[in-house]
Amino acid sequence: MKREVSRRSRLWTALGALVMAVPFAVMGGSPAHAATGQITGYGGKCVDVAAANSANGTQVQLYTCNGSSAQQWTTGADGTIRALGKCLDVAAASNANGTKVQIYDCNGSAAQTWTAAPDGTLRALGKCLDATGPSSADGTPLQLWDCFAGANQRWTLPTGGGGNPPAPGKMAGAPYLYMGWGSPPSATSVMSATGVRSFTMAFILSGGGCTPRWDGSRPLTGGTDAQTISAIKAAGGSVQVSFGGWSGNKLGPNCATPAAYAAAVQQVINAVGPAVVDFDIENSDEFTNYTVQDRILNGLKIVKQNNPGVKVVVTFGTGINGPDAAGIRLINRSRELAVPIDNYTIMPFNFGGSNIYQNTVSAAEGLKNALKSAFGWNDATAYAHMGISGMNGLSDQRETTTTAAWTQIRDWARARGLTRLAFWSVNRDRPCPGGTLQDTCSGVPQNNWDFTRITAGF
Repeated sequence: MKREVSRRSRLWTALGALVMAVPFAVMGGSPAHAATGQITGYGGKCVDVAAANSANGTQVQLYTCNGSSAQQWTTGADGTIRALGKCLDVAAASNANGTKVQIYDCNGSAAQTWTAAPDGTLRALGKCLDATGPSSADGTPLQLWDCFAGANQRWTLPTGGGGNPPAPGKMAGAPYLYMGWGSPPSATSVMSATGVRSFTMAFILSGGGCTPRWDGSRPLTGGTDAQTISAIKAAGGSVQVSFGGWSGNKLGPNCATPAAYAAAVQQVINAVGPAVVDFDIENSDEFTNYTVQDRILNGLKIVKQNNPGVKVVVTFGTGINGPDAAGIRLINRSRELAVPIDNYTIMPFNFGGSNIYQNTVSAAEGLKNALKSAFGWNDATAYAHMGISGMNGLSDQRETTTTAAWTQIRDWARARGLTRLAFWSVNRDRPCPGGTLQDTCSGVPQNNWDFTRITAGF
């Protein structure tokens, strides 16, 4: 759906500048379908928190099984593995071989999302939990390593752990934050002011051919985007990463095959460690070009297969009564191709209507019906695979989403069990004088970060 106030500026900036696994789900408090007990591995030893120390960063190791609380792990449908009130965590969300595995405050990130594979391995960030050495001596540290399903990478979970819930878990409210225009604010300052704990970082484009870059020009690591993401994670937050959008040189048309597209996405996952990857499929180059649409969908099958703990979202435009022909086609093709999409998010704006709340509900109900028709789901399951991505304040067609209307939309989505809520964008979540349409403000009366504050309550 057209977001010209942002996308035109983004384009100007860009031009100027394997094993199928069964996931546990993501986010939440206590794990669903939980099982608690020992996790045993190499040499019959137990996964153990060193010295039963619950401090962040404490090494997880192998140790003789002794029934202590340091060896009591709870696994569940939210993907976490917990002991001593903390989560099993990959240090710094790095998937480099040899990365320390530790306990840390639970934050819903991909670094804390583990998948039990049929070969007995436990996987996160595309790598496996591994006993170093390999050794089964007491105190052997656990690490992340390339998966090969050796004896030092096979684990036995507590009975009943690792279930696959009937619907995907709810994602944290995550407004779009764009570092390429619109006077981007400090993400951590916004977190402190609003309580928001997740952002959708935009946008990954082609830096030439099938090479991913932030905005098509900024590096995946070392630049302002990577620095912002590191700061968000250090403050206890997580990120979604958005690919594509309305304008710019996108990966879908530039990657020749689904495998090449998936490999480009994997570069981003490896660099960023997101909890969610969002594919904003728009315009004639991707959304209504069905060859490219299929290429993306087939690529997403590979992405999900290689990263079962990372949620996959597709975001696309909609009519006032639900998805148009291209959207219906995308939904039906995702079923035909067996693409494991966690969430279908619509952008319900630019209708030219006068009641954005009613129009959003109408469009969302149309999406629900399309999902039910394609997959045979009931209402609850369809809602649990749905998301809404709005536009705060004035849209390109000068529809008005006030803070009161956005609160209504949030509450409607929350009451029906939708699992994603976003808006475009944090950069615009500021008041404008005179009700103007700008990159740095919403055009409606508000305080700084009001829409983000509302979204944080999702």
